[in-house]
Amino acid sequence: MPLPAAVRRPPSYRLRVLGTLLLALAAAGLCLALHTPLPWMIGPILAVSLASVAGLPTASWAPLRNGGQWTIGAALGLYFTPEVTALVAGLWWAILLAIGWALALGTGFGLWLDRLHARHMPQLAGPARRATTYFAGAIGGASEMTLLSERAGARTDLVAAAHSLRLVIVTVSIPFALQWSGLHGLDAVPPALRDVRWPGLAALGGATALGAWVMLRLGRANPWFLGPLLVAAGISMNGVVLSAVPQWLSNAAQLVIAVSLGVRFSREFVHTAPRWLASVAVGTVAMIGACALFAMALAWLTGLRWPTLLLGTSPGGIAEMSITAKVLQLGVPVVTAFQVCRLVAVLLLTAPLFDRLYRKR
Repeated sequence: MPLPAAVRRPPSYRLRVLGTLLLALAAAGLCLALHTPLPWMIGPILAVSLASVAGLPTASWAPLRNGGQWTIGAALGLYFTPEVTALVAGLWWAILLAIGWALALGTGFGLWLDRLHARHMPQLAGPARRATTYFAGAIGGASEMTLLSERAGARTDLVAAAHSLRLVIVTVSIPFALQWSGLHGLDAVPPALRDVRWPGLAALGGATALGAWVMLRLGRANPWFLGPLLVAAGISMNGVVLSAVPQWLSNAAQLVIAVSLGVRFSREFVHTAPRWLASVAVGTVAMIGACALFAMALAWLTGLRWPTLLLGTSPGGIAEMSITAKVLQLGVPVVTAFQVCRLVAVLLLTAPLFDRLYRKR
């Protein structure tokens, strides 16, 4: 009987994982001392990314990342009390507007990348280039967009690089901007319970693990995050209170998620297509600004705080933006609901929209 992949890993790999975790822990400690926002995520992301680009042997272990997503998904689901759920359900029209905004913004970013790089990508034929720029601009999960782009004949390395760089820029810049401007703690929605009850925590862990397993069996995106999130939210929506998630466990989850993002970078990553990466960075900053304006307009329509809506509509990842909302106390359920609905809609609509815009032309 073959051994699991994790067991077959050589000792050098396990040492690389341990060394990377120690580096991330030291960076988190430094950020705690400096009082930076999201110290358990931003410090490890920056430290591991820089180490990876410098050529150091960083590594991430997938089960740790999955466990981190499981923990964060379960913790966020506890915010969906019956009262909060009723509030979020009343925002369905705003969520639809945010989905339309995300599709339009991603498509526009892709068109800009295509026009900017058409002369600098002679090795790619027209259809392949358009697929590359379109899926690189789409606001969705990095792995899912990379897979869709591969089916369309795109350069998957450029698509994956664009999403990785954009995610890091958004995850680092927005929390710093919100903390330094004093725009945090405005929508402090507490979870149903703040005390850790170990029997209840065990029951919550078992139920959310089952949710992750079901999502895995169904082949859904982000199963280790969405499965526990949906199960924990379903439990909280029905007024059942089991236990809070320990803060130390939530901090550890943020750290391993940050490590999994940081190891995506490498020395070759920076030297492969510097012009491409520079344009993605500039475009990401522009998208953040556009999302801030859109969030202000949506705040005027809904009466919600615009920093909360900025996190809900920003071009970042669902786990990272929801963690930011949790740590900065900016309407966790609203941000999570906006991000989850957008993720599902983008995954369903991005490929058909590409066919509509390009393949049928």
